[in-house]
Amino acid sequence: MRKNSVKNTRINGEVQKVLAEIIRGEIKDPRIHPFTSVIAVEVSPDLKTCKAWISVLGDEQAITDTLAGLKSASGYIRNKLAKTINLRNTPEITFIMDQSIAYGVNMSKKIDDVMKNMPVRDEEEE
Repeated sequence: MRKNSVKNTRINGEVQKVLAEIIRGEIKDPRIHPFTSVIAVEVSPDLKTCKAWISVLGDEQAITDTLAGLKSASGYIRNKLAKTINLRNTPEITFIMDQSIAYGVNMSKKIDDVMKNMPVRDEEEE
């Protein structure tokens, strides 16, 4: 199976959906922040490994706690994934922090601040 095949793309989407459901509803670890989302998932073609990009809306402490909680619950997550998705191999999950959402929110705030401080041009003068 090639990396960008249709089958691999379908598996990535299904693993992402199930992983988000497991993190949102089944893990009771208090270290995992409630605003944790699964941005993307990339399962290797041999189905042995999986990279999951996670985003947490919170401060640095919430991010490090969430990452530690997910790493400690990776066995439970893999077990639930195996029971939910029928794959030949259940991939070993590696969690990677993705700061793109926080970066986007920060840039949006900066743009709003700049727009707020700009002088207003009258349309009638033109």
